[in-house]
Amino acid sequence: MPKTAQTRNTEGGGRRDGLLAAVFIAPALLGFLVFLLWPTLRGIYLSFTRYNLLTPAEWAGLDNYRRMIDDPIFWGSLRVTLEYVFINIGVQTVAALCIAVLMQRLTNSSLLRSVVLTPYLVSNVVAGVVFLWILDTQTGIGNEILGALGFDRIAFLASQEWVIPSVALINVWRHVGYTALLLFAGLQAIPGDVFEAARVDGAGEVRMFWRISLPLLRPVLAVVLIMTVIGSFQVFDTVAVATTGPGGPANASNVLQLYIYDSAFGRFQFGYASAMSVALLAVLSVITIIQYRVTRAGETDLG
Repeated sequence: MPKTAQTRNTEGGGRRDGLLAAVFIAPALLGFLVFLLWPTLRGIYLSFTRYNLLTPAEWAGLDNYRRMIDDPIFWGSLRVTLEYVFINIGVQTVAALCIAVLMQRLTNSSLLRSVVLTPYLVSNVVAGVVFLWILDTQTGIGNEILGALGFDRIAFLASQEWVIPSVALINVWRHVGYTALLLFAGLQAIPGDVFEAARVDGAGEVRMFWRISLPLLRPVLAVVLIMTVIGSFQVFDTVAVATTGPGGPANASNVLQLYIYDSAFGRFQFGYASAMSVALLAVLSVITIIQYRVTRAGETDLG
């Protein structure tokens, strides 16, 4: 059957739209291929080699992975990282949820939202340096306040007991505002008549939070948790700037990313560092899949 003019125009418009879409997608796709996909594939290959930048990569099979399994420093770094993740995620999620609920229930001020977001505009390096001064054992204002209140000074960033909780709380301070705004946006998507109906039935604020806000916020909360867990496992710059030496004191802050960096650029063991990076990628992939399934992040209870 011969095509009509309308059909030809529709097909021509579809091709033009597809070409225009390809033009817009091309820069992002190029960046993905060059800066994400290729380094990932290259890292997976190097994890099976001995490579130190000075000589060509030499195939080593599973030697790097066997070494990783028998490496007590690797397992110690993983334990330190998990401790940091649990503290950071636990405190940040609860604090962000409280801030988001308060902003929704009490005020819609754009100025307040800007103030809440302000710490996120500070880089991790700057935040680490500032809190290194604040928490300094001798001259830091934090310890000065403790001394004025009659408490003993605490080596927040120089003791094995306090260093990871301190680093975690530094990053909570920086990221909690951003996380709160994501949750606030999810709360704003909940229809207001749901809360009005609950008030008519005599429900108070606490009951509405547990019975309405939290269940209906679940998809957004699930995505936020996935994002924050992945980001927490990749902590590096705050630890590198704020702690004493690489991973000090006594490897108490030697998170996995720091150990990978030290193995690659401190000892030039790029094959071994790549193997640990692949292991971290596998761990994060499994955790993300489990979180997505358990929290049903792709589903919503809003009708």
